Amino acid sequence: MIPELISSSGPDVTAVAIPAWLDASAVAVGSVSGVLVATERKLDLVGFIVLAMLGGLGGGLIRDLIIQHNDVYMVNSPYAIPMTVLVGCGGFLFPSLLTRFPHLIEWVDIISVGLFVAAGSDKAIVYHMNPWAVVLMGTVTGVGGGMLRDIFLGNTPRIFQRSNFYAICAVAGSIAFYMLVIHANVTGEWATAISVSVVILMRRLSLHFNILSPANVDLAPVVKKKVRVIYHLAQEDGRENSRRILRKFEGRDGYQITYVQQSSPDDRRPKPSQAHAPRTRVIDRIEIEDDVSEDAASDASPQGIGNKRQRS
Repeated sequence: MIPELISSSGPDVTAVAIPAWLDASAVAVGSVSGVLVATERKLDLVGFIVLAMLGGLGGGLIRDLIIQHNDVYMVNSPYAIPMTVLVGCGGFLFPSLLTRFPHLIEWVDIISVGLFVAAGSDKAIVYHMNPWAVVLMGTVTGVGGGMLRDIFLGNTPRIFQRSNFYAICAVAGSIAFYMLVIHANVTGEWATAISVSVVILMRRLSLHFNILSPANVDLAPVVKKKVRVIYHLAQEDGRENSRRILRKFEGRDGYQITYVQQSSPDDRRPKPSQAHAPRTRVIDRIEIEDDVSEDAASDASPQGIGNKRQRS
């Protein structure tokens, strides 16, 4: 029987409508992804079981520790831990069944990410979290198990490395699940199916077209260059405004405006040949020269006129 697409109930009931078999499927597929890595690394039985538990329950454990609603899935569920242990033992005893398909790890891994994204987003919606928290919980649940697996193996987590889209797919799937459940009122089964499809589609497209996540980005030189251009434009605009204001004083009181080119501090020091040059007042790169020399100015003063009369 095909489940209904649009729910007649509110988003809270719609979110809870994800059946238990979907959670179990997510745990099983995640455990298989851990077992495949253990087979590739040729680990012992304990390694198989631990990686199966990390792949199947690690993301949910991180999510439940962050939510802190006394509802830890791996502890409360009666079949979660036994299922992961069973998958780990089966992978250890029958590794040849898993190595027949060379691309099985890739497909199982990304499918488990999509299922966990839906489960994590669903639980965040049940606890009435805001949209940002819903996306975060969905993403953490989707990639948390793989992150713990890589850490236990002594590797840099895959989500932190430049590669084809992985964590970005989880973010997109979580956003799709939230929009479908909250705004489109789609049922949990269909929202999960569409969310998983979004995750898988983005992953396959990134692999097909070799789209890599950004890394080693340094915008400081670009921003510095832009700021420098803006600064020089503002500086030039300020000089133009200064020239416009100073033009009003040109020809008044014997002042003459001269525009000079800005020089270095060493060039601004007075030279011996410039000792008797007219006095100047420097305003930025604009000089206002006094047409009246020092001798003429002293003769024009009252004291200078008195001295001149005494000499005569």
